[in-house]
Amino acid sequence: MVSFPWITEPLPEDIPVRQVYGFCFDGTGRVLLREDAGHYGLPGGKPEADEDVPTVLARECREESQITIGEQIYLGYQEVTEDGRPPYAQLRLAVRITGFLPREPDPGTGRTYGRLIAPLNKAPALLDWGIDGLLQAAAAVRAAHRLGLDPAMVREDTWRN
Repeated sequence: MVSFPWITEPLPEDIPVRQVYGFCFDGTGRVLLREDAGHYGLPGGKPEADEDVPTVLARECREESQITIGEQIYLGYQEVTEDGRPPYAQLRLAVRITGFLPREPDPGTGRTYGRLIAPLNKAPALLDWGIDGLLQAAAAVRAAHRLGLDPAMVREDTWRN
């Protein structure tokens, strides 16, 4: 059995970080979703050797979605427990997109992902993460305000290719 509870407290030192994902906001308060064969996700991925969290998210955003990002705000983490193994963390951060780069394949997969810029209120349904996705989006709203954005004012989707 696998569990993924959403936790907004600071990450305990004894839980390793295995994945880092970002709610990446454009200048209007919309969030970027990575599209792959009709499935949506947040930009992010696994740390490489000796990478800190900010470096992981910046690299993954550049590789997967060809964006550059600014200040990173910690939202919380999902504590993943699989079949009695020790738990690990999937961190969630909020950031503001500082630039869109020319499209190119992700060096890890060779695929070029789609970029949907959507209102944050549409993200939980597109991500299909259930109640924990709603809780993460709520945390992202609070962070967006700290970034000087108001995601509630946004209504339209945009594809960026």
